[in-house]
Amino acid sequence: MHVPPCDTHSMAERQHLIGYARVSTDDQELTLQLDALQTAGVHPDDIYTDKASGAAGKRRPGLVSALKDCRAGDVLVVWKLDRLGRSLEELVITVRRLQEKGADLKVLTGAPIDTATPGGKLVFHIFAAMAEFERELIRERTLAGLAAARARGRVGGRKVKFTPAKQAEAKRRLLAGETIKAVAASVGVSKSTLHKHFPGGTTATVHDPVTCEVRGE
Repeated sequence: MHVPPCDTHSMAERQHLIGYARVSTDDQELTLQLDALQTAGVHPDDIYTDKASGAAGKRRPGLVSALKDCRAGDVLVVWKLDRLGRSLEELVITVRRLQEKGADLKVLTGAPIDTATPGGKLVFHIFAAMAEFERELIRERTLAGLAAARARGRVGGRKVKFTPAKQAEAKRRLLAGETIKAVAASVGVSKSTLHKHFPGGTTATVHDPVTCEVRGE
C-alpha cells in the first residue's frame, strides 16, 4: 500500500496571514512595521493600517477590517502587542474574537506570541486572568473611595452647584426684591435653576420649603 509522503511544509506556511500596523499620529511612519510584516510573509495586499491612538474608544477602521477579514485558520500578524490596544482587557477581547473565528494571533517583536502554539495559548490565559484581576481591583478601589467619601459626609456623583447656603442666600435676596436675573448672577447659577426652585412666576417655593413672593424680570 502506497503511503503519501509527509507534508514538510509547516502549518504557518499554509496559513493565510493578515497583517495589521498602527501608529498613533499622522506624522509617524508605518514603514518599520510594514517591512517587518512583509518579512514575516504577509502579502502587502493583506496588510491593514491605522493612524490613530491606541486608547480605548478610539476608532480604528483598519483593525476592524482586519478582524473582519480573518477566517478559520488565518493568522493576524502584528509587529508588537501594543499595536492592538493599550489595555489587557482590550487585548483579551481582540484575541477572543479571533478565537471565535478559528483564527490566531502572532506577535513578531517585544514579547513574541503565537496563539497557535501551546505556549501562546497559555500566555493569553494568563492575560485574561490579569485583565479580570485588574477589573476587580478598579471596582474595589472605586467602592472603597465611595465608602471613604460617605464617611466624610460626601457622596459620589456630580458636585451640587446650588447648595443649601446658596439657596438661602437666593431666598434672602429675592425676598429683598431683587430680580431673578440679578440673584442668579450673584449666587452663580442659571435663571432656570432659580425658576426650578421658585416656580410659578412671581410666587416661588424653595426646597426647605418656604413660600415667598418674588419679583419677575
